[in-house]
Amino acid sequence: MPAVAWVTLLAATLVIGLTAVALLRVIVHLTQVRRTLDSLIGGVESIADRTSTVPARLTSVNATLQPVRDWSEGV
Repeated sequence: MPAVAWVTLLAATLVIGLTAVALLRVIVHLTQVRRTLDSLIGGVESIADRTSTVPARLTSVNATLQPVRDWSEGV
């Protein structure tokens, strides 16, 4: 094999190898970002549950106070 072919194969191997390493680094970074976003979404959902609107909680309070309302209307 001529020397030019060896140089071409070496150059192609270097380019492919460096590209593979760069893609692996991207995969690692995206995996870390996904973990961070999963924990962030969990925190946001927790905050949303704890700060729900009053009407959603008001229905259960009204249902609990229904006997008191019925008694007060009878008085």
